[in-house]
Amino acid sequence: MSESEKSRVALVHTEDRKSGVESSIRALDINPAKNKDVLVKPNFNTADLCPGSTHNDTLVALVEKVWKMGAKTVSLGERSFSENRSVMEEKGIIPLMEKLDVRIVDFDGLNENDWVKVDAEGSHWQDGFRIARPILESECLICTCCLKTHQYGGVITLSLKNSVGVVPTSRHGYNYMTELHSSPHQRKLIAEINAPFAPDLVVLDGIDAFVDGGPATGTRASGNVFLASTDRVAIDAVGVAILKSLGSNDQIMNTKIFDQEQIARAVELGLGAHSPAQIDLISADEQSQDYCDRIGEILNHG
Repeated sequence: MSESEKSRVALVHTEDRKSGVESSIRALDINPAKNKDVLVKPNFNTADLCPGSTHNDTLVALVEKVWKMGAKTVSLGERSFSENRSVMEEKGIIPLMEKLDVRIVDFDGLNENDWVKVDAEGSHWQDGFRIARPILESECLICTCCLKTHQYGGVITLSLKNSVGVVPTSRHGYNYMTELHSSPHQRKLIAEINAPFAPDLVVLDGIDAFVDGGPATGTRASGNVFLASTDRVAIDAVGVAILKSLGSNDQIMNTKIFDQEQIARAVELGLGAHSPAQIDLISADEQSQDYCDRIGEILNHG
C-alpha cells in the first residue's frame, strides 16, 4: 500500500448477528461475490461455543447474504484442530449447509496433490508449508473469524490466525502444526501463511470475545460488535483495539497494536495497512458512531 491508500473497516455496534453481518458488509459498499463461485472459510478449530468457533447464526447469515449478493455457487471449506467432519457434526453445520445449498469442502479429505507447497524463501518456516488448493484457486474467498486471545503462543486469533486452518496438520510425513506451535517464531509463521492468498472479504464476529485464554475457551466479555474489511491487517488491528477496550491480558494491554508480531510481520510482507493512519474506520450506522469513535481513539493511540 502507498502512503495515501487507506483500508476501510466497517464497524457496527450490535447484539444481533444477522444484522451485524448485513450492516457491516453493506457499509463497505462492495460486492465481490456477484456471479462468482464463493468459498467461505469459517473458524472451526474446535466445536466450542462462540468465540471458540464461528457461531452458527453468523455462518447462516453470511451464507444467506452471499447468495443475496448474487453468488453463482457457495462452498464451505475448513480444516479443524481435531477431525473436521466431527467438529461440523457436533456443531450441526452439515444439515444447515445442505439446507442453504452449500457444498462442504473438508480440507482433511483433500488429496496429497491438493495441498500446494509454498517455498520457505524469506519465511521462518523451516521448509515452507502447504496451502489447500481450494483456497488458492477460489474465485471469491470470504473469511469469517472471531474476537479472541490465544494462550498457546499466538497472543491473538483474529483474521490472520484464522488462516492456520488452510494449512494441513501434517503431510508427506511432516507435522506442520508441531512446527508452528513449537517455534519461537510462531506469530511470524502465522502471518506468513497469509502471503500466498488474499480474501475478498473478512467478517469478524465480536459479539462475544475472549479477553484471556482462548482459542477454545477463555475469559469471556461482550464486545457487541461486527467488523468487515478486505484487509486482514486492518481488521486485526481494529480487533486488538476492541480487546484493549474490553480490558484484556498483559500481552494485549502492554503492547502497541502494530507491534503485535502477527501484525508486524504481516505489514513487512505487504499484506495490508501498516499504521493506524492507513485505516479508515467507518461506522455502519448512526447508533454505532460513539462506539466507533472510541475504538478509533484506541487504535490511533496504539
